[in-house]
Amino acid sequence: MSGSFEEFAQFDISVEEKDKLVGEVIRYVLFKTEQSSGCPIKREDLTQLITGKNYRQRNLPAFVINEARKKLEEIFGYEMKELQRARLSTTNRFSQQATADAKSYILISKLPPKAYKECVEDKSKSHVTGFTFVVMSVIYLAGGNITEEDLWRHLRRLGLMQTDESHPVLGNLKLALEALVQQRYVHKEKVSGPEGNVIHYELAERALDEDINNRMKEYISKIVQKDINTVDVD
Repeated sequence: MSGSFEEFAQFDISVEEKDKLVGEVIRYVLFKTEQSSGCPIKREDLTQLITGKNYRQRNLPAFVINEARKKLEEIFGYEMKELQRARLSTTNRFSQQATADAKSYILISKLPPKAYKECVEDKSKSHVTGFTFVVMSVIYLAGGNITEEDLWRHLRRLGLMQTDESHPVLGNLKLALEALVQQRYVHKEKVSGPEGNVIHYELAERALDEDINNRMKEYISKIVQKDINTVDVD
């Protein structure tokens, strides 16, 4: 706490002003997360939110953002996690999308699973969660990288057609897949080859997060076990 106070002392603003800035960042993060269905929030946008109030101290945005991160976890039970910089892709190139959005944040609930399921989880969006895990699992089982053609070939086996613009629960399926790119569950990359440009999909930062990655593997294990049990019964 003393370290935080000493850091705050370098800024020529009152405690009330600091608290107001922290509150505005928290409100912005919560609102944008809900509005954009969990898409990452750019650090640049948070910085502009602070400096736009005519505060020009160089280190103030970083201080306010860190204070907001503490409050989000203490009060709301959310970790405001900074996404890691883009890793080198399997095509030995950096994804332009990942590089451009390197400094951004997502909210991750730190509530116990039971409490989250009972108090926070939006069951009306369970179909989106299911689609997310299906796509991640297909990419994972393909070795972490798959062409767009092969991805849709696997999805078609589940009745998910690339041309379907009015799926009963997912709506436009191409847009549903694109949403996973924006939310950073998968990377989408255009790769030049002898046969022209080919779009590849890879697991992105959120899919590589330890908690989600473990849940994905658990999901795959259940599907495999279900298939094994079906064969045994037959």
